[in-house]
Amino acid sequence: MTSIDQLEPASKGDVMIYQPYYHKDKHKILPLSISLYQQGRLEGERRIEGANGITFAASWYVSKLPSELTRCRIQFDGQAELSYEMTILNAEFIDYLIEVINIKKETRVVDFPQGFYRKLLKMDDSSPTATLSS
Repeated sequence: MTSIDQLEPASKGDVMIYQPYYHKDKHKILPLSISLYQQGRLEGERRIEGANGITFAASWYVSKLPSELTRCRIQFDGQAELSYEMTILNAEFIDYLIEVINIKKETRVVDFPQGFYRKLLKMDDSSPTATLSS
């Protein structure tokens, strides 16, 4: 697995398929986020205010089309009982990966944005597909 700092941009063809789904201010980072998506896995640390962060390992099914669904699984602290899964549109998931890269640039920590966790933990009413798996 390549670290975020060492990602090579995705091919122009791959980027062109996804570009219409994002505002122009995200187009510059889109090739790196697609490259990260194509790896199918990410390890990082969930930041927690006033406490130590919790490590996580996320994995997902990779497909080519923005309108397809992907199943994302995330496990915290290497513990099976802290595993969560959700099904999400590829285009939406890659949008979260754009934010992961931005967070990494700003904080040097690999972490998903707050909105991702709300969706994962079903705190976002528009995501009835997130499920806890044991």
